[in-house]
Amino acid sequence: MAAHPTLPSPVSTSLLLLLLLLLSCCSELCAAATVSYDHRAVVIDGKRRVLISGSIHYPRSTPEMWPDLIQKSKDGGLDVIETYVFWNLHEPVQGQYDFGGRKDLVKFIKTVAAAGLYVHLRIGPYVCAEWNYGGFPVWLHFIPNIKFRIDNDPFKNEMQKFTTKIVDMMKQEMLFASQGGPIILSQIENEYGNVEQYYGPTAKSYIDWAASMATSLNVSVPWVMCQQDNAPDPIINTCNGFYCDNFKPNSDKKPKMWTENWSGWFLSFGGGVPYRPVEDLAFAVARFFQRGGTFQNYYMYHGGTNFGRTSGGPFIATSYDYDSPIDEYGLLRQPKWGHLRDLHIVIKQCEEALVATDPTYTSLGKNLEAHVYRTSSGRCAAFLANIDDQSDATVTFNGKPFHLPAWSVSILPDCQNVAFNTAKINSQTTVLEMKYTKTYDQAADESTGSSEISESEWKFFTEPIGSINSTFKNVGLLEQINTTADSSDYLWYSISIDVIGNEPFLFNGTQTTLHVDSLGHVLHVFVNGKLSASNQGSNADASFKLENVITLSSGQNRIDLLSATVGLKNYGQFFDLKGAGITGVILKNQNATRDLSSSQWTYQIGLKGEQLALHDNTQNSTWMSLSSLPKNQPLTWYMTYFDAPEHDDPVAIDFTGMGKGEAWVNGHSIGRYWPTYTSPPSGCVQSCDYRGPFSGSKCVRNCGQPSQSLYHVPRSLIQQGKTNRLVLFEEVGGDPTLVSFALREARSLCAHVSQSHPPPVDAVNTAQKKGAVLHLECPHSDRVISSVKFASFGTPHGTCGSYSHGNCSSTTALAILQQACIGVRSCDVKVSTEVFGDPCRDVVKSLAVEASCS
Repeated sequence: MAAHPTLPSPVSTSLLLLLLLLLSCCSELCAAATVSYDHRAVVIDGKRRVLISGSIHYPRSTPEMWPDLIQKSKDGGLDVIETYVFWNLHEPVQGQYDFGGRKDLVKFIKTVAAAGLYVHLRIGPYVCAEWNYGGFPVWLHFIPNIKFRIDNDPFKNEMQKFTTKIVDMMKQEMLFASQGGPIILSQIENEYGNVEQYYGPTAKSYIDWAASMATSLNVSVPWVMCQQDNAPDPIINTCNGFYCDNFKPNSDKKPKMWTENWSGWFLSFGGGVPYRPVEDLAFAVARFFQRGGTFQNYYMYHGGTNFGRTSGGPFIATSYDYDSPIDEYGLLRQPKWGHLRDLHIVIKQCEEALVATDPTYTSLGKNLEAHVYRTSSGRCAAFLANIDDQSDATVTFNGKPFHLPAWSVSILPDCQNVAFNTAKINSQTTVLEMKYTKTYDQAADESTGSSEISESEWKFFTEPIGSINSTFKNVGLLEQINTTADSSDYLWYSISIDVIGNEPFLFNGTQTTLHVDSLGHVLHVFVNGKLSASNQGSNADASFKLENVITLSSGQNRIDLLSATVGLKNYGQFFDLKGAGITGVILKNQNATRDLSSSQWTYQIGLKGEQLALHDNTQNSTWMSLSSLPKNQPLTWYMTYFDAPEHDDPVAIDFTGMGKGEAWVNGHSIGRYWPTYTSPPSGCVQSCDYRGPFSGSKCVRNCGQPSQSLYHVPRSLIQQGKTNRLVLFEEVGGDPTLVSFALREARSLCAHVSQSHPPPVDAVNTAQKKGAVLHLECPHSDRVISSVKFASFGTPHGTCGSYSHGNCSSTTALAILQQACIGVRSCDVKVSTEVFGDPCRDVVKSLAVEASCS
């Protein structure tokens, strides 16, 4: 009987595809390359390069997501992927290393290489990055006589050991460019110049040592230090910030490089959701290249998720979306991704001129500038800028008039024709929404599409209150991080008080004020086994005071204080010494005061449920079931099972109805949840004006709402065709039956393109190059445009979802768009009176469209 052929497993198929990709890219990346630099640019194999880079942090997504994220980066016009290396992730215990799963740095770099892109490896090993403890392992803090980030031998020994470990790994895997790999740049230290003044006279000797140590590792690619004006040769000092066009390197032999162009800003629990308009981001990029820059990196290009307890701050949220061009879920954020892609294409059209020489500057008027690059062979590229944040302008350049909107740059790759203007967006807007989905055996709610889990589907475990297991005693209050070594978010402080009936202020039934001082971050007060009060700090100030009226009974009374951290501080001078936990406890009433701070306290590090590993423990003897599930009870663990959501859209869990805690899917922590911590009611704007300097607080959404209620669950954590397990630890009380799953999908496609817009930057024929074109495309390859909800050619106004007709409008626009677009994945429509007729003469007209896919 003939043997049946063995079909490849999904895993082996993925490995085969990766191998094929690696082989296909070897012509460019597998050959050894020399990388150097001069005053204009990074030089690869003797050729100056304009390089566009984007940050993707490998542990903030999953290995299964990496190929798609990297391919979308390449499609968006990137040449380089930039990532930090996270010391505490890889060496959680001194001398014990972990490079598995999301921590597989080598696999990530090889995946980048397979896509044909370069890598900038930012070893640090201090990273900041809104990452727990700035990337330092907490065990480092306990080494005798250590002092972080100065000329201190214990610190330098460990820093050199880890840096060498990473470099040796890269060399063994042949990943540096000189070995045929993708790594063309490395970074040592990080933003030290921002805090150097606080570290005294040894700061400069530390920086000189770090530079010397790095270069001695012989990686054969340039090293950089960001925000380090005194970086010694041959280290390149680079810029981080919202704008870096004014930056100059500390030597005329070094190129102008921008290692962090902040594409948005980070989200904090208790804060609104920040975003950065793409018109301003594109303006910043264009200004950088206009004024001599040749390497620019988006921080972040994909932000991702702070899984587990990796977020820093404190109070950094679980979402690290960062308003990136690729969102937390791995979907394109439009129009940001598309508008920047168009910008990258045009900048690359200018590359030959940009690297050939320094620009020539000409003033075109107040706040109006022209910079021209010209090669010896006559190639010419020009950048025209209007840096006024209010007024548009018309300028004359090379004998021709050019209209410049306020706060914009026009790029002329041939010094004659505008190919791109930063304020004029041709790219579509894609409106994404969360569609609630059935993941349980009961029917979905017809009104919302969501499903709720019946009480019978849940099991629970009640966390004991106070210091009961693995306890120890100490006279006085202990600082939390020194006590827990960050092995858990939680530390119990417990004390018993005997109340004698004739005491003047502690007799039976007396109301007494409990006053607690805390360095942060969160505190829950339990009196005689019942939750009495809670309080927390904020990202701006983690410390706080709590005052609560309590009632003590005659006899023995127990006060249990649960202090919790929400990520350790990651930035600032001496951030590693910033403490947490309780510093003072006082009882008082009108008659007397008792300071308990110096009394004997009983301590417990962590929770009973953590000791039992409940996040990955399904033993029936541990979990309980009752006909009536305990709800809105503090310190409760919950477990249930769910089916994989249908389709292949990204998945989120909506924790509305819960308080604060942590969640695990199939044993993997998807991070801390905290939907009850809302942002301030004010500070948001209905429409953020992109014009004028940007800051992290300029453009904010979601005021008065939970900072984060939706939490990403990567598809690779969910088992298809199998039952999946969800475990929650709830600190303050919530109703787990309200937890629901949702899919992230495109709701609408919109575009609004004017006749005054440049033609598509990737136009391939003469007809396309002669005018503006509106382009729509469904994000999923298996979906088509199913309806056109709105179309207007004339003077339409409004934004996506609320377009309306203006004073003039073509009567044929809707029919033309329906005929051109319905039933196909993408369509292109010329924005022209030749197509729509002329509803109002002598007026610059535009085309606004809203469509949907299915």
